Amino acid sequence: MNQLTLIWAGILLFSLGAILGYYARQSIARKKSETIELLLKRRLDEAKEKQKKILSEANERAQEIIEKAKKEEDRRREELIKNERFLLKRESSLDERARILENKQEELHKEADRLRRIKASLESLKEKLSKKLEEISGMSEEEAKEKLFEKVEREHQKEFLERIQKLETGGWEQYERRAKEILSTAIQKCAVSQAQEITTTQVILPSDDIKGRIIGKEGRNIRTFEQLTGVELIVDETPGFVLLSSFDPIRREVAKIALEKLILDGRIQPARIEEMVERAKQEISLQIKRAGEQACLETGILDLPPKLSQLLGRLKFRTSYGQNVLSHSIEVAFLAAGLADEIGANSIVCKKAGLLHDIGKAVDQEIEGSHVDIGIRILERFGVEKEVISAMKSHHEEYPYESLEAVLVQVADQISGARPGARKDTLENYLKRLSELEEIASSFPGVEKCWALQAGREVRVFVKPEEIDDLEAKKLARDIANRIQEELRYPGQIKVNVIREVRVVEYAK
Repeated sequence: MNQLTLIWAGILLFSLGAILGYYARQSIARKKSETIELLLKRRLDEAKEKQKKILSEANERAQEIIEKAKKEEDRRREELIKNERFLLKRESSLDERARILENKQEELHKEADRLRRIKASLESLKEKLSKKLEEISGMSEEEAKEKLFEKVEREHQKEFLERIQKLETGGWEQYERRAKEILSTAIQKCAVSQAQEITTTQVILPSDDIKGRIIGKEGRNIRTFEQLTGVELIVDETPGFVLLSSFDPIRREVAKIALEKLILDGRIQPARIEEMVERAKQEISLQIKRAGEQACLETGILDLPPKLSQLLGRLKFRTSYGQNVLSHSIEVAFLAAGLADEIGANSIVCKKAGLLHDIGKAVDQEIEGSHVDIGIRILERFGVEKEVISAMKSHHEEYPYESLEAVLVQVADQISGARPGARKDTLENYLKRLSELEEIASSFPGVEKCWALQAGREVRVFVKPEEIDDLEAKKLARDIANRIQEELRYPGQIKVNVIREVRVVEYAK
């Protein structure tokens, strides 16, 4: 009984414990649920607060951006208004200047008319005075001149005879002998070699197989080469070399360097030709600079500005009657200095003036005027000493001698040019004719560049395609041919070849 009671008591206690555990569990779960809900509610409230804050900041940022954009718009509007006012003011100023220029031009026309009338009246008055004098004197103008000359000759004839006799008795032969000694001594001191420039240059080929690549498909490589250099490329059956023909030594040297580079590279095609020609031009510029520096070192004149020295180097590729002008200038410098040493003049001035006496020939094909006048302007621009300019400007007797050094430079120039074989007149005339051909073709509007080829039998003219169309190109060829016929004298006939080429370049990026 007691055992059954204990069993029932255990079951009852177990059931009671289970019930109490269940309710305790439910109570704990309810508390936990309420805690999670509170946490979620709190986080939701925080998220809403954060959202409000973000929206508020975004609104403030947007408002700032809007205000900044408005300010920028106002600033740009003010700038546009300011620019517009400036342009209007500038336009008004230009209109005013145009009106003033028109007024001045009208005044100049009136002044020119007035001066022409004054000149005409002066000429008329001069004629009247001349006629009046003839009437008063009873002699014409020519008769009066003749009478005056006869009178002067009669009055001074005795003085002339006495002066001549004095020179003869004073030892004219001795002066002449001494002058010859001075000249021969100065010439012996100078030993400058004479090099004759020609119009063709040979380029040696490693093998005759490369001639085909030089010519290119249907001759396109030769055409491109001649177009870029202005030099005629002659490829014939003669083994071992090709010829470059041009009257301009700079073009010929550029063509030679470019062709040698192409042969060495082996890739001969239009794009590569264009690249090598540009490289050759840069190399020639460097050679010109070095030639000028070498001439200064050789003569001992080291105070020339670099740009003037570079201009002097251009004379290496310039000839005068077949004589290299740079070699001629160096020779004149030494000769003039030698003469100055013999007679006690300023040898430094003579040497510098002799070296620079033909500097105008470096740019005389680009600037109008004689090479003496151009040279004077160049030396004045570079601040060369006045005594040097005075000594060099009289070497062609265009200006009077202002010093003994000027006479010595002129004598040295004559000696250098008179050396046997130093100059060739026929070659100079030939080069001048080719230069005139290019000048005539270049004088027409729309011409980009032109080359005289085939020893002057062809003028190849390249025109600007945006200015000259096909019909105008035909008319241009006819006009150039007519102008050549009217202005030049030449044997045979000259072919005028006008080329209009359009090249379009775009880059893929």
